[in-house]
Amino acid sequence: MNAIEYQRDPYVISTDKTKLDLNTIHEYLSQRSYWAQGRAITVVEKSIEHSLCFGVYHQGGQQVGFGRVVTDYATFAWLCDVFILESHRRQQLGKWLVECIMVHPDLHEMRLFILATRDAHELYRRYGRFEKLENAERWMIRRVSR
Repeated sequence: MNAIEYQRDPYVISTDKTKLDLNTIHEYLSQRSYWAQGRAITVVEKSIEHSLCFGVYHQGGQQVGFGRVVTDYATFAWLCDVFILESHRRQQLGKWLVECIMVHPDLHEMRLFILATRDAHELYRRYGRFEKLENAERWMIRRVSR
């Protein structure tokens, strides 16, 4: 699969995994996110390997954001691990990242696209056209304690 890039000076969003800064991603997820506290770097690395990833970069290539989509590229996608570093917030980057993910040619016609958020419902509703889960009683989850 060819990498796709979206430009908005002085930022770039790219699906090229070779550009990803594993240490930046791991540090944010394992230490600053509310959903991935303590996640091991080996788990982050493996999750990137098996996902469609979107890196957000400032001029010069410094990674300042990230989003990951777990998908079968046909019917289902799960958006997760989305973040923008605090020092680059208020630049509309989260909105732009969600918009770029939603128009990606392998994702834009996905039949089922899900995500979970504690505090960004309006962002995803407005820029990704996500809605509250209908028929939530049909869904089940299995958690493994570690």
